Amino acid sequence: MLRFASSGRTHVGLVRDHNEDSGFAGPTLQLVADGVGGAAAGEVASATAAYVTTAMALAAEHDADLVALLRRAVDLTHDQLRAGSEAEPSRQGMGTTLTAVLTDGLTSALAHIGDSRAYLLREGELRQLTHDHTFVQSLVDEGRISREEARTHPWKNVVLHALDGTEAPKPDVLGVELFLGDRLLVCSDGLSDMADDVTIAGCLASPDRDEAADALIDAALAGGGRDNVTVLVADLEEGPRLVGDGLRLGALAHPRLVIDAAAVRRG
Repeated sequence: MLRFASSGRTHVGLVRDHNEDSGFAGPTLQLVADGVGGAAAGEVASATAAYVTTAMALAAEHDADLVALLRRAVDLTHDQLRAGSEAEPSRQGMGTTLTAVLTDGLTSALAHIGDSRAYLLREGELRQLTHDHTFVQSLVDEGRISREEARTHPWKNVVLHALDGTEAPKPDVLGVELFLGDRLLVCSDGLSDMADDVTIAGCLASPDRDEAADALIDAALAGGGRDNVTVLVADLEEGPRLVGDGLRLGALAHPRLVIDAAAVRRG
């Protein structure tokens, strides 16, 4: 059975005064959500998305359909954000990205919406597993600008799809193949906007996960640190199936931010 052995770090950055990212790193789940919105609503959105997905994953049966489970988590998060906005008008406009990789030890699945990212480092080669849901990425896809030009485009942070409780979510949810020895990185755009792929690959190459995570945070800060940054570094290792808890980062470390913790049990 495969499982994640992971390390995680989060940092408010050099410009923001609070952290709207949420992260969870456990033996079966790696997740980052990056919230947006005023009146402390960004952290509410990200914490809710992270809590819903984490709670559903930890409560899943051993033979659960991982793709279906992640789709249900996205739908329930959407419902929760809508209910939270209706109950507290100051939270209207809040939203969050969500990038989550879930494994049952034999198969794995990815859910992604927004511009947080998942990368795979395999045999020294870095590959991006997710596709940014941004306006600038659409320009790259159409061949109108290069990937290098996208990094400095003035509209690079315009997100086309996110979880916001208003628009029906349009996530990418699919199975992914992960193998023993793979290294996974899940991160908010506070890293990918500040550090290029060469830098990210160099940091991830460190044999020590903690050192790799520290190096990634340092790279984001050296690149300007203009946003919150959260990084999870996870190695696929062999071992018995573990459910248990995991590392909770950023807004997810504050349960009071979750809109309705009982919603998962009722669902």
